[in-house]
Amino acid sequence: MSTPSPIRIAAVLSTEHRGRLMSQAREVNFREGARIFEEGSRAESFWIVRSGTVTLEIPMPGVRRPAPVENLGPGELVGWSWLFPPYVWQLSAEAMTPVRAYEFDGMSVRMLMDSDPAFGSAIGHWVGRVLALRLQQTRTRLLELYAPRMAAS
Repeated sequence: MSTPSPIRIAAVLSTEHRGRLMSQAREVNFREGARIFEEGSRAESFWIVRSGTVTLEIPMPGVRRPAPVENLGPGELVGWSWLFPPYVWQLSAEAMTPVRAYEFDGMSVRMLMDSDPAFGSAIGHWVGRVLALRLQQTRTRLLELYAPRMAAS
């Protein structure tokens, strides 16, 4: 039995704030293997997974395939770089299965956040929690990849 993610939208945002955010959503689909975004490209949108699995990846120097950092599933946020200037992706994302998601325009959501401080605070805290977890996951993954090599040196 898996533990519900403490960063899934339903666990973090009130019904009112979820409704306000979801009023901005449009439904999209990604085929298995689709690249959703690439590290270094412009971050203009974000997604909440409805079904399927998205893998976050970090490009590795001298390695052809990026290293997976975390798998995301239903109710989870894909992308946080839309909220922080310079609005550039820090990781890459790929659909590992067919994915159905809600897509949001980052600029529109930022404008809503600015116009409603309570909503803005709730979204900011949610994305901050996601960001903290992703940082921890990335750190753990990098240690898994590099610590054995460093110990063998």
